[in-house]
Amino acid sequence: MNVRWEEHGWEQLAPGVGRRRLPGWDATVGLVLGEDAVLLYDTGSTLREGAGIRAQARALAGGRRVTHIALSHPHFDHVLGTAVFSGAEVYGATGLAESLRRDREALRDEAVRHGVPAAEAAEAVDVLVTPRHAVSGERALELGGRRVLLAEAGPGHTAHDLALLVTGERAVVFCGDLVEESGEPQAGSDAVPDRWPAALDRLLELGGEDAVYVPGHGAAVDAAFVRAQRDTLAVRFGTAGTA
Repeated sequence: MNVRWEEHGWEQLAPGVGRRRLPGWDATVGLVLGEDAVLLYDTGSTLREGAGIRAQARALAGGRRVTHIALSHPHFDHVLGTAVFSGAEVYGATGLAESLRRDREALRDEAVRHGVPAAEAAEAVDVLVTPRHAVSGERALELGGRRVLLAEAGPGHTAHDLALLVTGERAVVFCGDLVEESGEPQAGSDAVPDRWPAALDRLLELGGEDAVYVPGHGAAVDAAFVRAQRDTLAVRFGTAGTA
């Protein structure tokens, strides 16, 4: 199938692999097309945004629906669209499901503080879908002619960071907010700063020197960028020299 990603506002990263930079917070969603299954990495900040992603993903997948979802971490701009993907198998790092259930009100309040209309935030949280499948360490998924690896890369940006490795002629690593290109990495109250540099080392182990690394916010980068950001974080958080 000849997929023209750019016609739908997406960027092709490799055959059958693409991403979209969403408006507002420049958050990334990723899409991986297999012969038998379609995987989406993150789901947007509202049900309305999720529905738009769902329509675009279906068009890119030749009419097929999203069958698998991987959630990078428990922040509103990455998870609140999940409920519109009926029937999808949802994956997250160990503890993510519990975190989302426990912190529903905080998630809603965070979305509103960042400009999501209160009614939309409340609606999305009311129907919030949490991961059914917890990833501890690594978990491979077969999508039909394509194998992907979910990796518990954190903690770092949060306690529940999940990366996605798509193998191929040139590997693609979806990093979530462990890596940011359009601004300085954001360390909120749920960050684990002393472990964050090691999480970036883990990403580099997954992808290697030649991979495309896709930040949670911003343009795709290379291994040198990830390594430089790792070193900057080590200095910022006082962990330089401890790797």
